[in-house]
Amino acid sequence: MHPYPHHYRAQAEGSATGSVRVAGKSLPALETYPPPEFDGPSGYWSPETLLVASIADCYILSFRAVARASQLEWESLSVEVEGVLDRVAGATRFVEFKLSPRLSICSRDREPLARTVLEKSKRACLITNSMSGECELLPEISVCECASESEAA
Repeated sequence: MHPYPHHYRAQAEGSATGSVRVAGKSLPALETYPPPEFDGPSGYWSPETLLVASIADCYILSFRAVARASQLEWESLSVEVEGVLDRVAGATRFVEFKLSPRLSICSRDREPLARTVLEKSKRACLITNSMSGECELLPEISVCECASESEAA
């Protein structure tokens, strides 16, 4: 990892109507619109959905690092995030984020460690650490038959 501070840059361009094009150096551009809640068309990324997606993405990347450090073997992880936008004291802002990770592990006896890793990952995620909205974790753990265990049998 590079020493801190890290700097990230992106740019956007748009006109009086239509989409906004978001890009970064050496990155593919994204076409965004306001979300349907703000009378934009459905089927496009918006600043709001990009923010919520960045939480899900960051959580999985944080989980990878914490699981590796904790020596937790796992099969798969998916994360659904719901961001709640509301008006508070005259300002529109995200007030809550509900993270619903669904983790698949290979052994029921690793479930306590998996729960610990899920919690630590929430605390390690730099995106949620940068938000003022409450962040609630609603994990679900399932045990699957992993290839390494079925081969050992």
